[in-house]
Amino acid sequence: MNQPEQDREATWIARLGTALLRTLALTWRVRFVNERIVHELRESKTSFIYVLWHGELLPLLWTHRNRDVAVIISEHRDGEIIARVARALGFRLVRGSTSRGAARALLNASRELETGFDLAVTVDGPRGPAHTVAPGALVISQRTHAPMVPVWASASRSWRLKSWDRFMIPKPFARVTIAYGDPIRISADTPRDATQETDNVRARIEQAGDIATHL
Repeated sequence: MNQPEQDREATWIARLGTALLRTLALTWRVRFVNERIVHELRESKTSFIYVLWHGELLPLLWTHRNRDVAVIISEHRDGEIIARVARALGFRLVRGSTSRGAARALLNASRELETGFDLAVTVDGPRGPAHTVAPGALVISQRTHAPMVPVWASASRSWRLKSWDRFMIPKPFARVTIAYGDPIRISADTPRDATQETDNVRARIEQAGDIATHL
């Protein structure tokens, strides 16, 4: 299949996927936990970085649509479809990952924050291992002084794909919970020092989930 044919296929898959997501998501019962964290940062005009797991991306795309958020999405074929869905939901796109186009992605992500947009990073994407933290978001945070906000999503009923991240699709009429953790501020002097915080970021994302689970 040549490139124009691949583009057309990706376009139609993305259009269908967006339509199905809208139809499905309108049945979800969504609750937010600790949403004041996000409100306070926005009221203070502080741009920040959502840090999340790749497998929880779908409900987070829906619940954070049209909120002046840029999202880092990889340049491989699966990423292209997700990118088109994200654009249709009102997100700005930063293409690349820590393994492909990393320098350009980090530069463009930093620019989005500096122009007042928030940023979303799947810290274990695009290829895993699941629930491990790659250093990209920490480097961006250190360079821009933007805090990271852990965000966690779950659903009372869901399908799980047989992918490395067990990608979650909440079922119709599921209760979807979105939980935020306290902002993480990187005080390291250098990007290399900032990467030492990966275990802390992982723990804080999981902690946000624990808080919501026990409510």
